[in-house]
Amino acid sequence: MSHAILDPTGRAAGTAAPSAAPVLAPRPADLTGLHVGLLDNTKHNALLFLTELGSCLVRECGAADVSIVETKKSFSVPVDDEIVTRYKDACDVVVTGVGDCGSCSAAAVADGIAFERAGLPAAVVLTDAFGATGRTMAQVQGAPDYEWITTQHPMAVLDPDQVKERARRLLPEITRSLTGAAA
Repeated sequence: MSHAILDPTGRAAGTAAPSAAPVLAPRPADLTGLHVGLLDNTKHNALLFLTELGSCLVRECGAADVSIVETKKSFSVPVDDEIVTRYKDACDVVVTGVGDCGSCSAAAVADGIAFERAGLPAAVVLTDAFGATGRTMAQVQGAPDYEWITTQHPMAVLDPDQVKERARRLLPEITRSLTGAAA
């Protein structure tokens, strides 16, 4: 019986780590008229959080709409090129998360970096318990300075009203991340 060793970074066997070239996609001045993409990582409360956030981006930040919402097949595997291409064709900015465990936090950071490399500004949301996991993945992906939005852990146990409040509270930080606007 052969045993395979799986690489949690999402790289195929024998491939080198991505270069440390700059990662961030160019930022729009604001979100007015832009199409927002939301990528749910399947973690409990992530879709509710992202849906509320998308509504806030349209209602309060002038985004045109939430043009694409998808749920990943697995929270622990980074997005593939097909998903990145679909988002690139459908939206101007992306929000993904919520990193609320070790493997989903690592994958969320890898997702954000993949979107950025494709030219899409991305905001990634992780809980504060998994910053080290996110930082390790950013280094593995060749983007050691990649930044994400941090929220209090845990997210999965919050009730719907608490999740929506969390989304509204993080809206300014997520908007800054997507636009690069000064705090």
